[in-house]
Amino acid sequence: MGLHTTSFAVPDVPAVGTSTRSRLYPWIVFALTFGLLLSDYMSRQVLSAVFPFLKSEWSLADSQLASLTSIVALMVGLLTLPLSLLADRWGRVRSLVLMAVLWSVATLLCAVASNYEQMLGARFLVGVGEAAYGSVGIALVLSVFAPRLHATLSGAFMAGGSFGSVVGVALGGVIAVNLSWRWSFAAMAVFGLILVALFRCLVSERKLARYSVDDAADTNVAAAPDGFRAPVSSLFTNPAVLCAYAGGGLQMFTAAVLLSWTPSFFNRYYGLAPGKAAVAAAIVVLLVGSGMVVCGVITDRVGRLDIARKWTTAIVYCAISLVSLTAAFRLDAGTAQLVLLGIGAFFSAGSSGPTAAMVANLTHSSVRASAMGTLTVANNLLGLALGPFVIGILADRLGLLGALQLSPLVYVVAVVALIAGKRLYPAGLRRFAELGARTVPVH
Repeated sequence: MGLHTTSFAVPDVPAVGTSTRSRLYPWIVFALTFGLLLSDYMSRQVLSAVFPFLKSEWSLADSQLASLTSIVALMVGLLTLPLSLLADRWGRVRSLVLMAVLWSVATLLCAVASNYEQMLGARFLVGVGEAAYGSVGIALVLSVFAPRLHATLSGAFMAGGSFGSVVGVALGGVIAVNLSWRWSFAAMAVFGLILVALFRCLVSERKLARYSVDDAADTNVAAAPDGFRAPVSSLFTNPAVLCAYAGGGLQMFTAAVLLSWTPSFFNRYYGLAPGKAAVAAAIVVLLVGSGMVVCGVITDRVGRLDIARKWTTAIVYCAISLVSLTAAFRLDAGTAQLVLLGIGAFFSAGSSGPTAAMVANLTHSSVRASAMGTLTVANNLLGLALGPFVIGILADRLGLLGALQLSPLVYVVAVVALIAGKRLYPAGLRRFAELGARTVPVH
């Protein structure tokens, strides 16, 4: 990578399973990987804060603004799976470092773009750099924690996207108002480069191997022999996993709309200046992220005795957001609308943790990054890329508010997919158990 740094010493510890195994290092891994995810979404979502500036300076239509957002999610959707497969084989730590350097440099290119075409090209590179970070990062984190914590950790990790968006939108708006929109991009790029250097110093494949957790300990599924690699086809042959992919992706549609369009919503319908609109939108985005964390914790508690209940919590979160946001966008601007918008935002991506936990429970650890990559593909193609772009096109015809009124309806389809997943879950567990049984020698 060309990064030459001085390693900070992390004490060697005995192999997994010994009583003196440190509990700190997995949380160090989580913190650093989470920090890079913040940088990822700060670089991605800072664009939303400068929409009004770009629209005015370059005379862009809403559909063009939407394309600058969706090109990132589109590249994530297209490249996540192949890059995740490569990361499972090439090394997850090395892959994460390469990705973070690329998206940070590409964000610097956004800062010097002189027209729409150059900005679109730079955003394309941001998407290439960010493509597999979420899937490889969560796979790396889950590898050092027990499955009973997977929904909580998945929800918290994915919430990093919302928290990063909060910082990106709020800080980007403040910087754009006081300096210029170009400095907004530059600040995000520098932050990313600093974090990736720290990650490179403290995290290595060798240390991760010492802390690797055996999934079979918590899932009652036969453990495969050391060195076993599940076939890639196992990511797509389990019907319950397919439902988790679909439900997880569809529930991100409206959440992605909130992440991208709330600054413009507050600017146009509440009369807030761009900087204040960005701060108001950041509160909504913060609610999205907080909901992902809280919903993940609730899901792990509810599913402690019966894992199938995690499907139920995901369905409930989608239903609450559907009702709240549908009502919110049909009210006039005011307190009632803001309260319902806040409730809907809190639960809008609450199903992310449960669906990621279901994917992790039903796929082998040797292809975990690839499984999370497939989920990320669904999240981006069905949600993060499709949502903002579709609403941008509809906004050119119906107005932004009219388009936002339609966005929560996608939750209906998400609920159908999740209900199907819950019904297929027992059969999915049997199929997963058969995969492990075929690899375990008979004594």
